[in-house]
Amino acid sequence: MLEIFPLLIPILALTIPCLAIWTKHQSKMAELQLRMRADEQQARTGDLATSDAYARLEERVRVLERIVTDRGSDLAAQIEALRAESPALQAQRADLLQSTKVPS
Repeated sequence: MLEIFPLLIPILALTIPCLAIWTKHQSKMAELQLRMRADEQQARTGDLATSDAYARLEERVRVLERIVTDRGSDLAAQIEALRAESPALQAQRADLLQSTKVPS
C-alpha cells in the first residue's frame, strides 16, 4: 500500500492543473454559446422589425385592410388607386426609374 503513495504524488501534480484548465475551458465555451444564442435571438427579432421587407408587407396589409373595409363597386379601380397613393410603391418606382436611366 505504501508503494502506491509515491506514484500518486506526481500523478496528482499533473492531473490537478489539467483538470483546472479543462474546467476553465468548459466554462468559457458555455459562456460563448450563451452569448451566441443571445446574439442570434437579437438578430432574429431585430432584423424583422427593421427590414425593408417588413415595411413592404406592412404597406400591403394596409392596402388590403382598406380594400376590405371599403365596400365599393369597382374593386380593380380601388386597388389601382391605393397603389398609386402607396409611398412604398412610389419609392420602388422611383428607384426603378433611376436604376434604368442611361448615363449621358
